[in-house]
Amino acid sequence: MKQQLGQLTLLVKDYDEAIGYYTQTLGFELLEDTKMSETKRWVRVSPPGSSCHLLLAKAASEAQEKQIGLQAGGRVFLFLYTDDFYRDYKNYRAKGVEFMREPSEESYGIVSVFKDLYGNLWDLIQPVQ
Repeated sequence: MKQQLGQLTLLVKDYDEAIGYYTQTLGFELLEDTKMSETKRWVRVSPPGSSCHLLLAKAASEAQEKQIGLQAGGRVFLFLYTDDFYRDYKNYRAKGVEFMREPSEESYGIVSVFKDLYGNLWDLIQPVQ
């Protein structure tokens, strides 16, 4: 049997704000932006070359709004793998991305933790080859 993750839902405050951040700041590709209703859109973004996508879902209730940025309870939520850690690290810093931890070399690769625009924590990782 072969399985893989296709996409993950990420709660956001505003579709356009989130699209701007993920495409312009992090360099993700906008795969789809389809209007579903007056208040709902189907918005998918993805890092270049990735087979797993993020579905950006605008919070539709007060309970969902409270979870924006806290979907993993304050732990690292998403792991962004790169083929050139320092290229992406320098580029993100130049674009104002807030890093919570300086880069470190670990047994599994070079890693640093950053916050996205909503406070979700991400690992930026260049895995050991």
